[in-house]
Amino acid sequence: MNLGSKSKKRVVLPSRPEPPTVDQILEDINRAAPNDPVFSILEQTGQDSSRASDSDVDSRFQQCRRYLELNERLQEARGQLLKQREELRVAGEQLDKDMDEVKGQTL
Repeated sequence: MNLGSKSKKRVVLPSRPEPPTVDQILEDINRAAPNDPVFSILEQTGQDSSRASDSDVDSRFQQCRRYLELNERLQEARGQLLKQREELRVAGEQLDKDMDEVKGQTL
């Protein structure tokens, strides 16, 4: 018997605020001072996307191209495997028929 559970009331939390709009986010970024900690952290870690080097951009581009080429090859291999699987299934069925025929002849 739990007498304490009847006396506890459920706490009602306030509703969550609406997330900021894109315009509000952009306004906040534009109002930020150059020495804002977010910008200094980006500079320290080398993650300032506005200063991406050409070699980095080129490297990413080549990486994307390679990914797309490999994805295309993978799709082609998938199609070939599906075709081969169907051929094996048909060959298996034919083998079963032939085995049944041979068994019937010996009896």
